[in-house]
Amino acid sequence: MKNIINTKNAPAPIGPYSQAVLNNNILYTSGQIALDPFSGELKMSSIIEETTMVMENLKAVLTEAEMTFDNVFKVSIFITDMNDFAAINKVYATYFDENNAPARETVQVAALPKNVNIEISMMASL
Repeated sequence: MKNIINTKNAPAPIGPYSQAVLNNNILYTSGQIALDPFSGELKMSSIIEETTMVMENLKAVLTEAEMTFDNVFKVSIFITDMNDFAAINKVYATYFDENNAPARETVQVAALPKNVNIEISMMASL
């Protein structure tokens, strides 16, 4: 059974999609960017700030689904510059226990919505 997950603590969808869908105890998040859900402004002064905002948005979606980063089993990271990988990884590592880290891919892309530098989506299970 499909259950739509939405929280006002993460950016509202700007199109025909949900922040996340819970189906058969698996949560599929939509990609999150560094949009502050309260001010509506992008947080892009550095890749560190940008990645942190993305992870906090994902944390809000996970919380709404009554999950944590411990429930995450798969992560997809899309970035516009592979040279940012080390800085992104530094922030990312603060959200996951290395011994229980999810599977992940990081892909460089030509462009992302609103010209951001990073977008992340996740899958998690109860």
